[in-house]
Amino acid sequence: MRILFLAALAALMTAGTVAAQQKLIDEGFDHFYNLEYDEAIADFEKAIAENPSSPDLHNHLAQTLVFREMFRNGALESELVSGNNSFLRRPKLNPSPETERRFLDEVSKAIALSEARLKVNPKDTGAMYAEGIAYGLRSNYYWVVKKAWRDALKDATAARKLHNHVSELEPGNVDARLVQGLHDYIVGSLPWGWRMFGFLVGIKGDKARGMRTVEDVAEHGRLNRIDARILLCALYRRENQPKRAAPIVKELMQRYPRNYLLHLELAQMYSMGGQGSEGLAALREVERLKTAHAPGFDRLPWEKIWFQEGSIQFWYNDLDQSLANMKRVAANSGDLDLTTGVLAWLRMGQIYDMKHHRPEAVEAYRKAIAYAPEADAARESKKYLDSPYKRM
Repeated sequence: MRILFLAALAALMTAGTVAAQQKLIDEGFDHFYNLEYDEAIADFEKAIAENPSSPDLHNHLAQTLVFREMFRNGALESELVSGNNSFLRRPKLNPSPETERRFLDEVSKAIALSEARLKVNPKDTGAMYAEGIAYGLRSNYYWVVKKAWRDALKDATAARKLHNHVSELEPGNVDARLVQGLHDYIVGSLPWGWRMFGFLVGIKGDKARGMRTVEDVAEHGRLNRIDARILLCALYRRENQPKRAAPIVKELMQRYPRNYLLHLELAQMYSMGGQGSEGLAALREVERLKTAHAPGFDRLPWEKIWFQEGSIQFWYNDLDQSLANMKRVAANSGDLDLTTGVLAWLRMGQIYDMKHHRPEAVEAYRKAIAYAPEADAARESKKYLDSPYKRM
């Protein structure tokens, strides 16, 4: 009886530890999706301290580190600039050496821990899945942050192979198909010359199939359902289907009310769908939440609200009001992320060109180029130095 009692007690203690760790993970992801990356990092670090041998936990921490960097640089936000949200043209991020070291270290730990489990059991799909996630995270880092295309492709290929194997062993594992869906969509979207890189490693690319796969994960996934839904919003926007994205954004807003980017995204979705007044109304709600100091909204700079309002006004030909908003943004551009700042100067130049104020337009384009020389908006501004902007 004593042995049975001790065994039962040990089981209860183990269950309690697992429950406490899961609570940390759940709280970490709640912070993550509400843009509270420092808090999420703290939760994942605590979970790792309790279970350092879990590759999944190291992946969670690595993902949060890189998303915090992207958030700081404005790279998580979509923009109403040219309607061409290219996968290839993204401004290079500049993480601190410490952030880069920590990220790569966590990814390496996840890979090593996964491989150790696979040596014991080659059919350990949990380890296989975690290793694929680790390679996928590092691939994204090489792609978005370092612009190291070949390294990114190498890791993306490793991630795809691992998750393909998971799908073979567990046909009902919908989560493992997100990587395949994303790769199919991206490669299928690239120009022919770039698509050849995908062909070399066996990824032919198929936009429609990739979209269907992401939709399936967004509907039926367990681990990747939220990530797939967020990704699906971006893909619908890129495919000029904002009305399909708006309901998903609204659902995410209910689930993560402190994520102000979702509110800004909804305003853009309405605008892209021909509902400019609804887009501006969505921004009025953002202003109300910020004025009321709603949780999460004190972190939102007023300049970002003015920029979104000015962008919608620009596309709906309210040029005077748009210009006034862009000037307010530019006046405090030193406190903004590079993405928003350079876009404000670009938009001012375009408005001046449309109003036939060429000297002022050229000056605004030069400000955009000087503000963030490597940004896509700066490269676009260079075109308008010789030829005035004309709306198509």
